[in-house]
Amino acid sequence: MQRHGSVLGLSEEGKAEYKRLHAAVWPGVLAKIAECGIRNYTIFLKEPENLLFSYFEYHGSDFAADMGRMAEDPETQRWWAVCTPLQRALDTRKEGEWWAEMEEVFHSD
Repeated sequence: MQRHGSVLGLSEEGKAEYKRLHAAVWPGVLAKIAECGIRNYTIFLKEPENLLFSYFEYHGSDFAADMGRMAEDPETQRWWAVCTPLQRALDTRKEGEWWAEMEEVFHSD
């Protein structure tokens, strides 16, 4: 199992809509997340900075392939098309990232 943490900005104008969408995530999107080995997926919001923190546990064997399958899913693509305009990527993210990956520096069970 791999733990993943990432961060992303949320626009002030899009905050209410983002919360509304995530209060009732589309079933097809949730199914694809599970199918691709993601468990214990949580998104937190830090206000007033409007930072989203994402945490999930990956239980598969090929993260890149599973994320590629997710990205090819039409329902997930439609979900991203609705959510992406509400978000704001961090200037410090690495090339190719939308959600900026974070380094794990501590964990305790």
